[in-house]
Amino acid sequence: MAFEEKREECGIVGIYSKTGKNVAPLLHKALFALQHRGQDAAGFAVCDNGRTEVRRGIGLVADVFTPEDLKIDGNVGIGHTRYPTIGECKLCDVQPSLFGNTAVAHNGHIANYEDLKKELEMDYRFTSTVDSEPLVYLIDKYRRDLEAGIKTIMDQAEGSFSDVCIYKGDLVVFRDPRGIRPLVWGENDDFICFASETVALDINNIPYKGDVNGGELVRVGSEGVERKQLKNEKQKHCMFEYVYFSRPDSTINKKSVYSVRRELGTVLAEEAPVKADVVVAVPDTSRTAASAYAKALGLPYAEGLIKNRYIGRTFIMPDQEKRVNAVRVKLNPIKEIIEGKSVVLVDDSIVRGTTLKEIVALVKNGGAKEIHLCITSPPIMAPCFYGVDMPTYKELIAHNKTVEEIKEYLGADSLHYISIDGLKRAIGLPICTACLNEEYHTEYAQKLARQEKG
Repeated sequence: MAFEEKREECGIVGIYSKTGKNVAPLLHKALFALQHRGQDAAGFAVCDNGRTEVRRGIGLVADVFTPEDLKIDGNVGIGHTRYPTIGECKLCDVQPSLFGNTAVAHNGHIANYEDLKKELEMDYRFTSTVDSEPLVYLIDKYRRDLEAGIKTIMDQAEGSFSDVCIYKGDLVVFRDPRGIRPLVWGENDDFICFASETVALDINNIPYKGDVNGGELVRVGSEGVERKQLKNEKQKHCMFEYVYFSRPDSTINKKSVYSVRRELGTVLAEEAPVKADVVVAVPDTSRTAASAYAKALGLPYAEGLIKNRYIGRTFIMPDQEKRVNAVRVKLNPIKEIIEGKSVVLVDDSIVRGTTLKEIVALVKNGGAKEIHLCITSPPIMAPCFYGVDMPTYKELIAHNKTVEEIKEYLGADSLHYISIDGLKRAIGLPICTACLNEEYHTEYAQKLARQEKG
């Protein structure tokens, strides 16, 4: 994946202690586990006897919270990591969003945010630009009937959302009707936990029990756990969660991300076998698929590109010159592995292609005789309106060029994408493919796509 060509919205966690223990330390650990889903900012809210307190800041989890923050009393809490942005991140946009004693942390994208905001501005004063703010107001608007409020969100909020909330001292969670964004849950003797990925459960030694269904509302409080299916729609899980976003040691939608990525590599080997001397992954998310690709074809797999893990976001910049510098600073080839060799370079996806072009050049300058690109996502043809911050049609290389033209632009000797059918087979779940074939499953997204095309 070219650095910062695509970004996922956020990571969320909600924890309830059945035995009255403080949850702040567990929220903190869970946010560490979800740091990969957002590096701009982090925050958590904790409720004690009906009073909700928020701690949040700009930066990484390790830098935002103090030891005193972790001593806040409260047996119910929610947390959030914010995804990286090119523009400025302001404190008012750091979640959880709080109104009164109701707090919401949100993962996803509300495509009709402006419409909802306009409707709610008659009763509420907006102080941020984040999607969670209209949701916390809708919950407040229907505060006498939580179910009606969440049903209104599911009916009116266009896009994707998995949300954790503090509501009247209880933990409330819900997921968009199509289950686009992930939301897992687990339980032990002391705690019930909901999160974007199971790694947030693992770090707290809370066994994974399953997933919140698309269109489901769950409320956890002193009276126990109440689950209610508010809407039933055909599920459309985001394929990028498996291709790129989620950690390989996570399980989401009852599917091991690691196993899916191995299957992606195996299917790609079936569809695009390449004769080569060595298989190399573009670090880090492609490693699992690359090793499986190599194994399926009986080829050597080696770490031919080493990533510098101590470079901060200073190098994640929007202009091309800084993208080129980012590649040179973050990656370095091992010449003894690639020099004079025919190399299969495995990556998870191509969005703009600008950074992958530099990676190909880096490997060529390292002495590779041939470079064959194998990609575990089909060509990305269209923008996403469901929670992946992708470029416009104009910026998407696969929308504007053929596979042969992309190969020439990247400077590769061959280019092979997994097919959409192969992707579906590897994941083994109903997935959203809108960014691959423009099959948007909601009318508002279809309208936005038409507007985007002009």
